[in-house]
Amino acid sequence: MSASPRPRTVLVTGSAKRLGREIALALAAGGWQVAIHYRGTAADAAATADDCRKLAAPGAQFDCFQADLADEAQARALLPRIVQRFGAVDAVVNNASLFQHDSVQSLNYEELGLHLRTNTGAPILLAQALHAHVCSRPDEPGAVPGVVVNLLDQKLWNLNPDFLSYTLSKAALEVANTVLAMALAPQLRVVGVAPGLTLTSHLLSDQKFEQMHRLSPLGRSSTVQDVAGAVKFALENNSITGTTLLVDGGQHLMKFSRDFSKM
Repeated sequence: MSASPRPRTVLVTGSAKRLGREIALALAAGGWQVAIHYRGTAADAAATADDCRKLAAPGAQFDCFQADLADEAQARALLPRIVQRFGAVDAVVNNASLFQHDSVQSLNYEELGLHLRTNTGAPILLAQALHAHVCSRPDEPGAVPGVVVNLLDQKLWNLNPDFLSYTLSKAALEVANTVLAMALAPQLRVVGVAPGLTLTSHLLSDQKFEQMHRLSPLGRSSTVQDVAGAVKFALENNSITGTTLLVDGGQHLMKFSRDFSKM
């Protein structure tokens, strides 16, 4: 990403567990220093940091940062805290996401607002903060733009009525992806990564997950390794901005009338 000998540092939001953890581990193994963000799982975040250290080169730094991204003040304060700790930040991966079920019939302002603050507002504020930070840094030899990667969802290209507030918040982030890429260039690149069904949850049995995971033109949806690899590619390919990589085995090409968890 840069010819500078300074280590590259990335903030990965929601990286204590699940997909965010796997992204953090892949980036640590690839030479990145990682700021591990969590909301309420300090022990899991510490475990992720320890596992990152095992994969990284000697001297690489990893640390954990707590913030509730639905709170504007906490979201705005997060990147400056990381800059203070690491000295410089090169990228943000907006992985943290609220995913609660509602529908056209049950939607209310409170749930919609919470999804929009967490899934749309916080990524935009973090992109804004990274842009200000990159603009304030002294010029570095061989410097290239900073990067924001926004985790989206294949369901934006394959709409169904379930999880309405979540879907609206991710649709707004997908539009923001394009707008931010235009507004924050040339200092920042902004790239989306849209996984398909990647991990199971309490909403799906193991058997049901395996069945749903196979519903794609390729016979398999995305794995955590696929998604983490796409994020790393987006971070390190200096010609990509203002677009989204769909990493879903082609699930967006098939029509699903319900969310996977409701099928």
